[in-house]
Amino acid sequence: MRDLLITLIVFGSIPFILRRPYIGILMWSWLSYMNPHRLAYGFAYDMPFAQVIAITIFMAFVFNKDRQSIPFSGTVVVWVLFLIWASLTTYFAIYPDFAAEQYIRIIKIQIFTFLTMALITNQDRINKLIWVIALSIGFYSIKGGIFTIMTGGSFRVWGPAGSFIEDNNELALACLMVIPLMYYLMVQLNNRWFKYAMGGAIFLSLASVIGSQSRGALIAIAAVLGFYWLKTKSKFVSAFVILFIVAAGWNFMPTSWHERMDTIGNYEEDASAMGRINAWIYSINIANDRLLGGGFSSWSTNTYAVYSPDAELVVVAHSIYFNVLADHGWIGLILFLLVLIFTWNNLSRIIKRTRGDPGMSQQNLLARMLQISFIAYLTGGAFLSLSYFDLPWHLVAITLLISSQINLKSEALPKTKFKNSMV
Repeated sequence: MRDLLITLIVFGSIPFILRRPYIGILMWSWLSYMNPHRLAYGFAYDMPFAQVIAITIFMAFVFNKDRQSIPFSGTVVVWVLFLIWASLTTYFAIYPDFAAEQYIRIIKIQIFTFLTMALITNQDRINKLIWVIALSIGFYSIKGGIFTIMTGGSFRVWGPAGSFIEDNNELALACLMVIPLMYYLMVQLNNRWFKYAMGGAIFLSLASVIGSQSRGALIAIAAVLGFYWLKTKSKFVSAFVILFIVAAGWNFMPTSWHERMDTIGNYEEDASAMGRINAWIYSINIANDRLLGGGFSSWSTNTYAVYSPDAELVVVAHSIYFNVLADHGWIGLILFLLVLIFTWNNLSRIIKRTRGDPGMSQQNLLARMLQISFIAYLTGGAFLSLSYFDLPWHLVAITLLISSQINLKSEALPKTKFKNSMV
């Protein structure tokens, strides 16, 4: 039944995509984030649904004029340079065949992220995209939150098989990143019952993050709460609420959870933590030796024997920063960081320019929530290999779209001339 339902939804969307190509972006995002076919048990499990939607989007893009130019900015320039550099590192990779396989997967994500900027042409479409992202990942965070509460937090929460967020750690970070987006959507709702439902989804998503037993996610939660407290006007009330949430979560979780979290301070005795440090040293060494890094999928016993202090402990970087460093060298890491820095600066400018403007209140709130999502990504990502995951790149694209909207509005406003330049 699930197989048939998913198939009908995907193929039934084709006529709508051909008429309105942006719907294809929504479908692609649903398939990428939720991986609904992985919830089936029959023929749909391995069906190339994403390929079907991709072909339809390209057809619609060629024959339909419902699109716009990709917003041009310094962020886009650095972003494109990063992709060009990744193409070079793939060509000269230590294992070209394996690198090419990973490159193809990643470049597909990048192409459709750029198509997002061309086809998501207004705030209403941005909101629809955020709904798709939030509900797709929210399906697992809400389900995981219920599971955590019912089991007392004794078991970890996992994501969809074969996806970027299959592992408990990656799912936790993705859930934490969409919680601010859920809050943004909740504010836009007019029906109070829908607001209550979204509030419940936020609560369950936070429970899911804690129930994942991810130490990186715990650090990310601390960073997000700290950033929120610094930005809020009611610091006393916010501090009380934050302390209540922390105390409730801390007392609810079982002994096994506390024991796992305690290893954050005793990382020298934890094999997983030492494996990460070993991988980080490997990343630095290979970047120092090779201008282009090792290319995608360079992690092996052979390369570890050359670049790592412990050749027997072969693990991937478990860090967005060291992952990019190993894959693309120092230049690649600099370009990657510049994309993130430029995006953060764009969000800060959006917040400043829209503050106090009732007509841009949605954009102001969304920019503030996106900053919180990036705080989660930048801190939690320090311990997870999610450099090429769709979500952060989609958030970069949404930031550029908001910035473009504000620029267009500013250009449309009548320019007032002042006789006295000191006015």
